[in-house]
Amino acid sequence: MERTVYLADQAGERLDVFLVRQQLSISRSHIQKLISDGNVQVDGIFRKPNYKLRGGEQVSFSLPEPENIAVEPEQIPLDVIYEDEDIIVVNKARGMVVHPAAGIFHGTLVNALLYHCRDLSGINGRIRPGIVHRLDKDTSGVMVAAKNDKAHLSLAEQIGKKTAKRIYQAIVHGNIPEEGGVIKGDIGRHPVDRKKMAIVHENGKPAVTEFRVLKRFGEYTLVECSLKTGRTHQIRVHMTHIGHPLVGDPKYGPKRKTAFAIQGQALHSISLELTHPTTGERMFFEAPLPEDMEKILRVLDSRYPKC
Repeated sequence: MERTVYLADQAGERLDVFLVRQQLSISRSHIQKLISDGNVQVDGIFRKPNYKLRGGEQVSFSLPEPENIAVEPEQIPLDVIYEDEDIIVVNKARGMVVHPAAGIFHGTLVNALLYHCRDLSGINGRIRPGIVHRLDKDTSGVMVAAKNDKAHLSLAEQIGKKTAKRIYQAIVHGNIPEEGGVIKGDIGRHPVDRKKMAIVHENGKPAVTEFRVLKRFGEYTLVECSLKTGRTHQIRVHMTHIGHPLVGDPKYGPKRKTAFAIQGQALHSISLELTHPTTGERMFFEAPLPEDMEKILRVLDSRYPKC
């Protein structure tokens, strides 16, 4: 069982909060259970999740052997961009759920990966093996998954510290006059509709999105977005906040039905840059825009040829 050691850098911080801050891509409740189950030591002593660090201690963290995965492998076609013994990079299709949840146990990316890879990291438990980061069901594009726990921890740290670079393209409503900008606003659960996220003034998490205009089409704009944080629905919430919701977005877009044939929001993860967890090589992956977004752009090009 591999053990990772961190140096406590802040006196008075709770042990579970400290580990959450290490960007392990593990929920706080999961970390608390790992601590309670004896997988964490402070200077060689087992402590409780609420133990207050003095600062300067060595916090050693180990992951138990992964449980048998209950989710069944399924022979679902995958668009594989790259694969080796540690990682697999895919172009996720729009409409595919990333991992089982809320009664969805079939047809997910995890089901497909389990069939294709057989082995995936076990850090995120039985229903999210290998999953380091997520895309919404109706967002397409580049995703990386980990085949072992060492790779998972490395990738999670890169995503958490933003040394892994994720670039998205989106088609939004309205003509954005600026060439680009930075959107800041804490994101949390919508105070009324709990199925939505929103910019909130209390109990939100800091969120920053950079965007730049790629092309204008009169009533629409093609933008490129770069995430400086990774919050749920971040691009969708932030673009809506500045008055430019994504085309086709069922949660945050206009109530009227879109004129374009697209199921879900016009959002695509176009590229991902990361450091390989074993070789240390800097790697770049990209996936072209899906046909539904390309079709929208062709229609807009014909309507607004001089924009």
